[in-house]
Amino acid sequence: MKPIGILGGTFDPVHNGHLRLALEALDTLDLGEVRFVPLNKPNHRAEPSATVEQRRSMLEAALAEEPDLVLDERELTRGGISYTVETLQSLREEFPQTPLALLLGADAFVNLEQWERWEELLELTHVVVAGRPGHGLDVSPLLDKLHRERRNDDPGSLVGALSGRICHLFLPSLSISSSAIRNHIITGRSVRYLLPDAVVAIITQEGLYQNER
Repeated sequence: MKPIGILGGTFDPVHNGHLRLALEALDTLDLGEVRFVPLNKPNHRAEPSATVEQRRSMLEAALAEEPDLVLDERELTRGGISYTVETLQSLREEFPQTPLALLLGADAFVNLEQWERWEELLELTHVVVAGRPGHGLDVSPLLDKLHRERRNDDPGSLVGALSGRICHLFLPSLSISSSAIRNHIITGRSVRYLLPDAVVAIITQEGLYQNER
């Protein structure tokens, strides 16, 4: 079976960087689909500015025309603090014979040891590290050892096992972040072409992010 890609985050708001990453992974790694998994409550950062319902609406609008990009609400349904390891366990129970591929930015990967039960992640999923060519990873000795032992950049390698491999996905530079978009809105700058027009429409209709400081 083709692997299932998993892309988690606050998506506050979802933007074109998220979407481009998902599409690049879908094509380059020959994934069956990419699941966008919005978290309910983060463990190590402030809560999202938009409500659960608003973030869900923005994701539904952003993914509406891409059938292989799927909204997965299991963390919202589970409630409480969202832990990736619990989400992966849930997905593994649902898809016991399908490889899973967790999509991470390089900045998230270098901080992997701060995640809850991070040592269990590669028992449940492959890890795909998205970054730009020529940019190294500044990681701890322990994570560096794991990275060297598990790295396999052959896209076909993800099909050969259900989990356990670390693969790199090199992307065109898209310097877009949700925090920068929120700052644009606060300061009255246009956010068009940074995120889908349908998401811009929801932000405008709901008056999102305008009063943040």
